[in-house]
Amino acid sequence: MASHEQVTNMLMLVNTDKFDIVPTSNIIGAPFTTVTKTPLRFCRYNGSVCCNSTDDLQLQNQFQSMNVSDTSCGSLLRSIICSRCDQFSAELYRIESKKPRTSVPVLCNLTVSANSTQSQSTAVDFCSKVWDECKNVSISNSPFTLQGRGGAEAWQSKSAFCDEFGGGSEDDGLMCFDGGQVSLNNFRTESLSSPSGICIEKIGNGAYINMVAHPDGSNRVFLSNLEGKIWLATVPEEGSGGGTLLLNESDPFLDLTDIVHANTELGMLGIAFHPNFLHNGRFFVSLNCDKVKWPGCSGRCSCNSDVGCDPSKLGPDNGAQPCQYHSVIAEFTANGTTSQPSLVTRVSPHEVRRIFTMGLPFSSHHGGQILFGPEDGYLYFMMGDGGSIGDPFNFSQNKKSLLGKIMRLDVDKMPSAKEISDLGLWGNYSVPADNPFSEDKELKPEIWALGFRNPWRCSFDVERPSYFLCADVGQEEFEEVDIVTKGGNYGWRVYEGPFLYNPPTFPGGNTSASSINPIFPVMGYNHSDVDKVQGSASITGGYFYRSMTDPCLYGRYIYTDLYAGAVWVGAEQPENSGNFTSTKVPFNCAGDSPIQCDTKLDSPFPSLGYITSFGQDNKRDIYFLSSDGVYRIVRPSRCNYTCSKENVTAFPRLGASPSPTPSHSVAGRIRLQSFPLVKLLLLISSSLMLWSIY
Repeated sequence: MASHEQVTNMLMLVNTDKFDIVPTSNIIGAPFTTVTKTPLRFCRYNGSVCCNSTDDLQLQNQFQSMNVSDTSCGSLLRSIICSRCDQFSAELYRIESKKPRTSVPVLCNLTVSANSTQSQSTAVDFCSKVWDECKNVSISNSPFTLQGRGGAEAWQSKSAFCDEFGGGSEDDGLMCFDGGQVSLNNFRTESLSSPSGICIEKIGNGAYINMVAHPDGSNRVFLSNLEGKIWLATVPEEGSGGGTLLLNESDPFLDLTDIVHANTELGMLGIAFHPNFLHNGRFFVSLNCDKVKWPGCSGRCSCNSDVGCDPSKLGPDNGAQPCQYHSVIAEFTANGTTSQPSLVTRVSPHEVRRIFTMGLPFSSHHGGQILFGPEDGYLYFMMGDGGSIGDPFNFSQNKKSLLGKIMRLDVDKMPSAKEISDLGLWGNYSVPADNPFSEDKELKPEIWALGFRNPWRCSFDVERPSYFLCADVGQEEFEEVDIVTKGGNYGWRVYEGPFLYNPPTFPGGNTSASSINPIFPVMGYNHSDVDKVQGSASITGGYFYRSMTDPCLYGRYIYTDLYAGAVWVGAEQPENSGNFTSTKVPFNCAGDSPIQCDTKLDSPFPSLGYITSFGQDNKRDIYFLSSDGVYRIVRPSRCNYTCSKENVTAFPRLGASPSPTPSHSVAGRIRLQSFPLVKLLLLISSSLMLWSIY
């Protein structure tokens, strides 16, 4: 079968050979004429695009000048602006029509006739969606300004708005924009309705901050708490008649409480098992310690002259002196008593090797999660900006600081003393040769991505490992979810989510918005979405749901807020586009839950306490880890939620064909109605498929 790239290449061949070697841009008359495959930062389309980096920056500046106050409307406007980069943009903007669109593509406003072969579910009314999301939103320099009228909010009705900007009936033979990029392999838009609700059951009462599936593939998991203990637990089957987590609280797998310093923002923050754990028994712990209480807690201070910071000028923070607390990654082993690590139920608390030690300037924002990359085998280490309001020393944007960064370390190769000295490493690890510093010599070699405030819970999609999603806690206004890529700058503290941020103090200097190329979040929410009175919020990142337990959640990214007031699911459409739509969904506790859930006054939802993290087991079931216990997502029918796919739909498991790297864009795809060139490509594609069969 012809691949997407083959078909795209055919498009280029057809445009040049069939039409007398005329440049593609002259055939379709695109607003921008540069066809390139170089990835763009703001309008991150797959494949060939009609924008170069200069055009991309121009569109980014245009979007920023709009000052859109609503994130849902902002996401739609960004996709509309970026449609100028699509290779079929001339069709979208009707360049040759009597009524050309100079600022907005023709927005799909489709209806399905009674005798149509097109199913109702595939009808696209993107114009109405734009109206519904943006009609009451203030937009500076609105692209919808026309004949003296203002933006979407200035039009009198949806019908008037869509009469002007909509189009693309099924039989008009024209192309319209439905929020994204052309897909040559699939011209139908699948309807992604939101799940009716998430059903959970409570299977444990303990307060844990990490859950890691046992590498042996069994129904066992490792659970750890802030205070420094790790337990090995057995997870019951769902619907097993009242089964709960099986673990012995008095007999932990590892006890580091003597060295861990724990409070609300400090403690044992991460655990990770080596990809070859079943043979080498290696595993790693990320923790915070207090050098006043433990002599082994000693390292360089992250506030130093290299980053323009003098620790002697920092006052105490929550009773602690600058760099009194440290962030540590230590290696331990399960090979002490047996050659089969999977049989080990208790390990020695003595470190095998100290991987990393760094003093922290303030008492908060330390990230601390560690994960092994599923494809490269390197250790990813999430680090916050070090704390204090507004990152006053601008650590997150400082390329010489490891604060506010995601690091990528090689823990399999021991560095030489010379390598540690020459590269200024913070411990016993090596640096992967393809880390971004190989292209940007200003970066510290450990850095994989920068511009984070406090990345709180990241995950790789088990079915698409190139999707590495991290939630990043906001300051005053916005909580975000980012798709993390090599060398990406995620904006803090120049931006808080998609909004420009002005720090109250900046002794460490400022970074101008024009000097960076930020990658904006693909999902998120305003603080007022959680608590309209106090506006208090702190995001907790989750996972793509890949279990068969609730098929209506399959493929959606689940995240929540620390205060447990809401759960969101993010649906990507089309797949691999990076175009996500988030929906707040209800959740409830199954009536036959093994442990009854607490109720919340004046709320239809159960009380879960503070949701600090998520977990995923070897069956890919997802768990909420909260201050009140462990909750598992179960079959929706147990809460009387409706899911038509329950018990009848099977989904691909491990071994499914790999999918391409995401474009990480809010741009999705364009609906094709009738386009002769594409029909020709479909015939070519079909022929190639037959050749591959025979």
